[in-house]
Amino acid sequence: MAAIEEDDVSVILEEQREEIMAAKTLAQDHDLAFNLQMQEALAVSRAAHTSSPTLDFTAEEGDGFDYTSLILEDIARVDQERRDHEVGAQETKRLKVDLDRRIHDQRFAKEIMNIPDADWSKDGDYFHKPYSLEEASSSSAVKVPPPFPAIGFESFRVYCKGLVSEEMIGETRVTVGGVGVALCDSSDNLIWEVAKVLGADESKSPQIAELEAILRALDEALTFDLGRVTFFIDDFNLFNYVTGRVEPRQSAVATLVNKVALLQKKFSYCQPSLLTRNDVKFVFKLARDAIVSQIKWPEETSKGKTFKETCVICYEGITVDKMFSVDGCFHRFCFSCMKQHVEIKLLGGKTATCPSDGCKSEVKMDCCAKFLDPKLVEVMIQRKKEGSINVSDKVYCPYPKCSELMAKAEVFEYTKQFFVGTEQSPARKCMKCGLFFCMQCKVPWHYKDTCDDFSKSKRYQNAGDGMLKSLAQSKRWRQCIRCNNMVELAFGCYHITCRCGYEFCYTCGAEWKNKKATCACPIWNERNIIRETNVNRRR
Repeated sequence: MAAIEEDDVSVILEEQREEIMAAKTLAQDHDLAFNLQMQEALAVSRAAHTSSPTLDFTAEEGDGFDYTSLILEDIARVDQERRDHEVGAQETKRLKVDLDRRIHDQRFAKEIMNIPDADWSKDGDYFHKPYSLEEASSSSAVKVPPPFPAIGFESFRVYCKGLVSEEMIGETRVTVGGVGVALCDSSDNLIWEVAKVLGADESKSPQIAELEAILRALDEALTFDLGRVTFFIDDFNLFNYVTGRVEPRQSAVATLVNKVALLQKKFSYCQPSLLTRNDVKFVFKLARDAIVSQIKWPEETSKGKTFKETCVICYEGITVDKMFSVDGCFHRFCFSCMKQHVEIKLLGGKTATCPSDGCKSEVKMDCCAKFLDPKLVEVMIQRKKEGSINVSDKVYCPYPKCSELMAKAEVFEYTKQFFVGTEQSPARKCMKCGLFFCMQCKVPWHYKDTCDDFSKSKRYQNAGDGMLKSLAQSKRWRQCIRCNNMVELAFGCYHITCRCGYEFCYTCGAEWKNKKATCACPIWNERNIIRETNVNRRR
């Protein structure tokens, strides 16, 4: 029936176009005949009265407004909208068929996996279940919108996010809004996503924007004939409104909550679920994309058409490719302002966060290579990694040209992929340069030699770790048995607390437990205590 109606509309539009074109042609013919008659009359008049002024009736031919062309343009626009709607409907139907077939195949695969081996060996060649749009389940009382029965019974996950933000358009500060919607199957595989601009009324408050996002998400789910959906909300107050636990005070919010409740009734199952913002990050980005689409404007340059937007820090019009989007909140600032902001934070020894007021999203260093020196970015990433790994868990690649920092656990899991017997061997594979080294000796891997044999060899004495231990013996340094760091006692008592937290005796290396020595060594030497006093006096 829908196809017949579309054909009728097409026929009506074509007939109207032909009638208007015929009327326009007839009107032009009448105008031409009239002008010819007037020209003949003027010619006779000029012959009788040569002093009569010449009148040009054709001069006003184009002075009137061309309503016919305007009507034809409207018809063409309506016809194009109709064609676009047909293309959209066909694409939606194709997506629904693909989704329905995929669900059918997944169910069929599960059925095959549950068939006993004896039955499969006997009847496996005859077991089949071809996909058909007309198949329907008569065993369920749930009404399924045909012709997609699998879609109607499968469970889907619906993510949505509505945002309102104050942005700059040129020199004007405006409030704009956007929503992001994503439809996923039960395994969180993306099916469909939408980024939509909110109108002026819809952008009045964040809650209204969030509810508009839910309405749009449920509308999209109904468009795909989804029967069972769970939609996710990251706002606790809004979750209470939608579940009916709390009555909204604002009439506009209450109206939208009622609309959500009405839409929920159109599904066989439709319930909200509460999630954190981090879990709806991808629809958050869609909503921000919808906002950005409103604040950028086109501009002609020597290289062609480009788009610009205003940086809310410096208020300059910046091309969109020179704008940085903070991961997590997606607030946007120009490269120059972000460079200054991040460098000031780094000089103060702090982690850079989003410059937007009240926003605490962290600016990740690996994303800053767009506006910071790559070497500085690499150094800061390394420093952050240094601070995140416990001292006793740090492992450095012994090869001078690499020296990559790794954690014991991660290098162990990495080596297991390439080395059989990693659990019993100190051999490890560097995650950066890919070369093997000895975890215990802190030198390149000594293959055939055991660690004891290698420690007695000349190669060990010439290696960096062997030279360090030789120097430590001559300087009377002590090595922490937990993290292997060298410790030198300048002054003070012999109770040493390593930076890894391990406590031991500087004289013999015995562990201290509960702030008490487990050995009989003297706790201090008077020279070291006097030296500390003298140092304090000099200060």
